[in-house]
Amino acid sequence: MPSRTLVLLRRLSAPDSFADALRVLLAMLGVTAFGLLGGDTHAMVAMLLGVVAAALAETEDGWRRRLRALAGTLACFLIAAFVVEALFDVPWAFAIALGAGSFVLVMLGAASPRYATIAFATLLLAVYTMIGLDQPGAAHQSMWQAPLLLGAGALWYGLLATGWSALFVHRAVRLSLAKVYDALGDYIELKSRLFEPVRAVPVSTLQGQLAQANSKVVDALNECRLSLVDRLDQRRRHAAMERLLRMYLTAQDIHERAASSHYPYQELASAFFHSDVMFRGQRLMRGLAAAARTRAQALRLGGEFRPSPQVDEALEDLRHALSRHREDARPAPPELQHAVERLADNLEQLLVRIRCADAAENEAVDASLHDPAPASMDEAWRRVRLRLTPASARFRHALRLSLGMLIGYIVLLQIHPAQGYWVLLTIMLVCRPSHDATRARVLQRVGGTVAGLLVGWACLKLFPDPRLQIEGAVAAGVLFFVTRYRRYLVATAAVTVFVLLAFNQIGNSYALIAPRLLDTLLGSLIAVAITFLVLPDWRERELRQLFAGLLETHARYLRAIAAQYVSGKRDDLPYRLARRDAHDADVELSGHLAHSLQAPRRQRADPELVLRMLGASQELLSHLSALGAHRQQLPMDRLSARTLGQAEALADELEALAATLQTAGVVHSEDSVLVVPEPVAVENPDEHAARHLVATQLRLLRAQLPVLRGLCLQMRALDLA
Repeated sequence: MPSRTLVLLRRLSAPDSFADALRVLLAMLGVTAFGLLGGDTHAMVAMLLGVVAAALAETEDGWRRRLRALAGTLACFLIAAFVVEALFDVPWAFAIALGAGSFVLVMLGAASPRYATIAFATLLLAVYTMIGLDQPGAAHQSMWQAPLLLGAGALWYGLLATGWSALFVHRAVRLSLAKVYDALGDYIELKSRLFEPVRAVPVSTLQGQLAQANSKVVDALNECRLSLVDRLDQRRRHAAMERLLRMYLTAQDIHERAASSHYPYQELASAFFHSDVMFRGQRLMRGLAAAARTRAQALRLGGEFRPSPQVDEALEDLRHALSRHREDARPAPPELQHAVERLADNLEQLLVRIRCADAAENEAVDASLHDPAPASMDEAWRRVRLRLTPASARFRHALRLSLGMLIGYIVLLQIHPAQGYWVLLTIMLVCRPSHDATRARVLQRVGGTVAGLLVGWACLKLFPDPRLQIEGAVAAGVLFFVTRYRRYLVATAAVTVFVLLAFNQIGNSYALIAPRLLDTLLGSLIAVAITFLVLPDWRERELRQLFAGLLETHARYLRAIAAQYVSGKRDDLPYRLARRDAHDADVELSGHLAHSLQAPRRQRADPELVLRMLGASQELLSHLSALGAHRQQLPMDRLSARTLGQAEALADELEALAATLQTAGVVHSEDSVLVVPEPVAVENPDEHAARHLVATQLRLLRAQLPVLRGLCLQMRALDLA
């Protein structure tokens, strides 16, 4: 029975949002008990709002960095609250501070993701302060009371979260790793669809879906790295954290192998159409996807990883299918046969990596991680300064949000200056960096607000007892944190109920239900208009810089790979950085392309251009990943030198194309800007398997050069149009 209870508790605590919800629940219960015992309702409501703001400012750091972040968060909160208190009754000064403050806070996010999170929570707390000052009886409070109460709520939650982090050191990293392996499982499952044993494989459609799945893997890896960086004690390594670090580094290798492509899939499907090789490969990949998800579940529950034995059977079946195909009267061409055998080797290594992800390496591994946080205030300011240009998406978003907040303040003063600050709250929450994201958020916000107002009205009618309303507010606040990432409409409804029930303790929420719906609609309209009219994202013209950046990162990745064919495989930090930068650039480009198809008509990119760019990006990265997956030292003879020389020439060509996009250079339509030699022929692939693989992948990369030049020509033409 105890073991069953333990298993049940583990399953209940496995969801990623469990810890967030539990911390918020404990913090809100503590504030509620303090307010009810002390009989000070105003203090209780202000502290509850401080808890919400602090929870939104939280990042998954170790307890030491959390303490430093908490000090900075409290300083930002107190400054924002005192500025609102001081200028609230001086409209012209308040308007200037509102616009300038919104701009500054958004731009501070350019320093690092942590700064961005704290800045967003600070702006939210400032709006909460405005709403609190607009409540009945607020005029009789002293100037320092509301800021200190908001800060006290934030401090209480911050200390609780820091203590939680110190007690459960490994939990956040385990959950982050579980997300990584889940995302890898989804990616491998989706890629298995390329192995359909049919001639008409929808490669273009699948490439778009794979780009989205790849972005989830990259985001999960970056989030996991941030969780690890602050928890790794360089002076005294802990065995449990070392194991999690090994699993993270292995996940990067799994990602590289899963992203690789050994030959165009349509040609493989045609060559092996009358064989079961493709079907066996697909079955094995689905087994690998299931094994990755099993690894994720073991991480969440803290149990032992036990892969299904069927995946070993699938690997054996693939090997037998390849052996039978070699004995056929009419086997596939030797190059395709060799490509499929290397593919089988890669899938076998994927199985080994997933199964032994936490095993200690026999060889020394560079386990250092890159910390993306600014090393000093000068570095943080340098990052912000680089974004102070209309070419930066963050600058455009900061300008739009600050103008939106200023316009919203003017509108609320004209329509109903009392209790109208939900206009600003709505603008702040729905105004996104892109028009299509803002539009989607508006629809969810309006729907959630309507639902929340109806539920809140019902709660006020059914439960007139203030204590029951406070309990309902706490429950709604916890629900908000459970659903805020996956179900924004539900989260919006929950936070609407929370605010209604909380502020009803110090005012009358009945009379404000209709005005709050009007405020939501006004704020939504202002946000949509601002993102459409102010420095709109002309995505077709921004593609040039993004594509140039992608070509540069892919050139660095190719050089890093080529260097390891000289020295031998080593997963050191410079190589991992080059690989990560290439994937980050691919994710940024694919995300930009996806947004460009949903933008307003006059800002929308050409769909044909989008699909061609997406396909070219995926082809480049997949063949580079195949080279990276099979890294090993080549014999340093004349043939290897010529082969690696071609890799250097290809990298030079990619950089030259990037330079022509970034400057006013001329893109040559037929001949290369640089002379890229033909691939080196390998006489006996079985004897020189590694060299043959390198030559094949370089030939496939070289075949992409005409496509890349055509895309560069088209983008240059768009600039001249």
